[in-house]
Amino acid sequence: MEQTYLTTDELAARIKYDVRTIRERLKDSVLLEGTHYVRPFGGRKILYLWENIERDMHRAAGIDRLAIPMANGAVAHG
Repeated sequence: MEQTYLTTDELAARIKYDVRTIRERLKDSVLLEGTHYVRPFGGRKILYLWENIERDMHRAAGIDRLAIPMANGAVAHG
């Protein structure tokens, strides 16, 4: 499977979020390392995996509003 790798700026343009919001609020809470982004060659640079982010955005849009998303991607129903 081929992946589309995006920088933070490129991701921000696609999902219409501010770069700062992605870095400070979404990264490591909604966007998880290894699932939604990688650090190539163990470096500091972050590349986001577009197909995984798009998949999970669509999933989240269909989730019951009483559901509580969990860090591992599961959902707790309230």
